[in-house]
Amino acid sequence: MAEAAICPIDAQFSGEISTLLSSPPLPQVQFSQEYFEALVSERQCSGIKVIPDSEHGKGVHSQFDFEENDLVLKDRMLVGAQHSSNKIDCLVCSFCFQFIGSIELQIGRKLYLEELGVSPFNECGPSDQMECSSSSEKINLSQDIIQSLMNGSLQLPYSEKFRLPSAVPCPGGCKEAYYCSKSCAEADWDSFHSLLCIGRGSSALNTEALLKFVKHANETNDIFIVAAKVISFTVLRYRKLKQQGKLDTSKSSSSCIFPLLLEAWKPVSMGFKKRWWDCIALPEDVDSCDESEFRMQIKDLAFESLQLLKEAIYDSECAPLFSLDIYGHIIGMFELNNLDLVVASPVEDYFLYIDDLPPSQKKEAEKITKSFLDALGDDYSISCEGTAFFPLQSCMNHSCIPNAKAFKREEDRDGQAIIVALRPILKGEEITISYIDEDLTYEERQELLADYGFTCKCPKCIEERP
Repeated sequence: MAEAAICPIDAQFSGEISTLLSSPPLPQVQFSQEYFEALVSERQCSGIKVIPDSEHGKGVHSQFDFEENDLVLKDRMLVGAQHSSNKIDCLVCSFCFQFIGSIELQIGRKLYLEELGVSPFNECGPSDQMECSSSSEKINLSQDIIQSLMNGSLQLPYSEKFRLPSAVPCPGGCKEAYYCSKSCAEADWDSFHSLLCIGRGSSALNTEALLKFVKHANETNDIFIVAAKVISFTVLRYRKLKQQGKLDTSKSSSSCIFPLLLEAWKPVSMGFKKRWWDCIALPEDVDSCDESEFRMQIKDLAFESLQLLKEAIYDSECAPLFSLDIYGHIIGMFELNNLDLVVASPVEDYFLYIDDLPPSQKKEAEKITKSFLDALGDDYSISCEGTAFFPLQSCMNHSCIPNAKAFKREEDRDGQAIIVALRPILKGEEITISYIDEDLTYEERQELLADYGFTCKCPKCIEERP
């Protein structure tokens, strides 16, 4: 293997990159507090407060008493993405990640794409199902029946009890992103998608390069997709600030541009970061003597991805964002801070509802539904799954005896992070979650937590320490 690739932007903008990656200096500490207070207010979660912590940097503390199972936090993601491999199974809003279309469309689309062997990258959206090429392979259900599910001519019994928002297409016409509403479509376009759209309305420099970037991510690691969304988010924030007249034109071009870029980067700067190739856990099948080579391969993989992304959306005024060091730290932020994006499938709820019907009604309904359930098999209940960064949840520190946990309730049907109390939490107490399986042995827990850059000193670890 060749020596690790070197990104020229890293050397050219080393000072700016160092500033972007440094902990907020004293003048920005007040901003950090104001930023988190604003987030708490927006999310209407007045029961918590983010407080600076000399040991961990920051932590989340309760503002009043919580009882067991109380909702502690409902946190909107800063950025997130559905896993590429999950897109065949679930059609969801590309911004809030709730399921869209209809029960019939969800079932028909999944069966259709599975039978075609369509990759997630080339999936068909709800408005272009009829344009997909036909499959020569034998299928369990006829094409006519599957098409009737997708085009709405066949309505399953009781599906009206599980209504979903209609699918709204991407404003740029890419037929890859769909939404639950016009407001979500506009929000995604303004925040991320206008730079990452492959449709005719895209703001990307080179949509062919963007196609190559997405293909590379789907074939290697789709964490590159969320990293690209972070860069797109920051570039678009920079452009918006510039349009608002925030640029200080009395200074030289470079000296007036960077403060604006730093301002655009601030929401991302709040997340704990390490370079991806330094913090990624060593796979079990990689021997320790091969660790250096493995980490070099990961770095090279990131460089390949970055080169494709640069060709697609590079902005010279935001050049430091396209450095390998920044890209590696963004990916590392997701490696260390992500809370899995999970949204339960309404298709599972639908079939459970049918199963719970009175015997006579169930028998009648299953005359229609059973063939679809059999065709779906065990995959009928697959949830929407992805990776996301949640700004308030990421401030919660770890404990092997946490007092809170991530838990989706029955009513939680979008991509927000839900944190509930595991036990009573007193006012002023720090709210902690577990980053790992707390039932592991002391040695196993410490080994896993080393990837996060700290040694756990919670009461359980102190008690079990040899």
